[in-house]
Amino acid sequence: MRQKYQGILYYKTNEFNKTAVTEFILLAFCNLQRLQILLFIFILLAFISCVMGNSAILLLVRYERALHTPMYFFISNFAALEIIFLLVTVPKLLANLIVASREISFTGCFAQLYAFNSLGVGECYLLAVMAFDRDLAINNPLHYYSIMNKALCIELAVAPWVIGCLLAAIPTIITAQLEFCGPNEVNHFFCDLAQIQNISCSNPLVSNLVTSSTAVFASLLPFIAILAFYIHIITAILKIKSTIGKQKAFSTCSSHLIVASLFYCSVIVVYVRPKGSQHDKYLALMYTVIIPALNPFIYTLRNKDVKAALRKSKLLGSLW
Repeated sequence: MRQKYQGILYYKTNEFNKTAVTEFILLAFCNLQRLQILLFIFILLAFISCVMGNSAILLLVRYERALHTPMYFFISNFAALEIIFLLVTVPKLLANLIVASREISFTGCFAQLYAFNSLGVGECYLLAVMAFDRDLAINNPLHYYSIMNKALCIELAVAPWVIGCLLAAIPTIITAQLEFCGPNEVNHFFCDLAQIQNISCSNPLVSNLVTSSTAVFASLLPFIAILAFYIHIITAILKIKSTIGKQKAFSTCSSHLIVASLFYCSVIVVYVRPKGSQHDKYLALMYTVIIPALNPFIYTLRNKDVKAALRKSKLLGSLW
């Protein structure tokens, strides 16, 4: 005999009762009842802004020959990743806010968890690839195009996606093997590793350790690589004698530096120490919604090539 109640399946036998979670309840921002509509409008506008802004970058890089360079190739890959990244979490969050559709199936939860983490890891490594590209352009400009050829660009663009898929699989599989017998309420707006692990009936110690260890390779390692590349870049810029030369060199990497700084300031705090804090969802809102919405403007407002391409493109100029 079995009975289902609020996403928990109860198995009744002659000897004992068993429970198994069949769905999770995403609490999201249910504690901000009076701000639900306002939050919905804000997130919807940020979502639209991100999709339109990154789509504009994709179209610009695709059709403007002046932007057919390795740097803009990586920027267009980053723009595509940002759009997919938002599609994993934001539609469900919007449904949660407007119609209180807080349920997500067990399978759907782990699918979202895996997709979110694989894309997040991919973004970390793509930012490192972009830092390497700028380092090579500034420190080895004469051989830049011979080294950063089409084949290498494709390999460097594909690598973050592959690394993301592989690294995200490890904590996802470990977490999926835990027992879930209730409660099934997740204090987040998406299925987050730390939150899911901490509502398990099993001891989450091993899964937490695996997640923390994976986070070192997923976010900390590319972060250290980015720091190393920028130390090398800054050292090279300081050796330039002319002020104009220094400004020109720094302008080629300033946008990427701002984007990487914003992203890592919120990500490392959450995922290097997955304790499932109640504040995690507010930090997550920063790097899943707000920062992706700002990134297209950072890349355009601080980039002369993109602004020139926007002015040349009447259609995209009007949309922007």
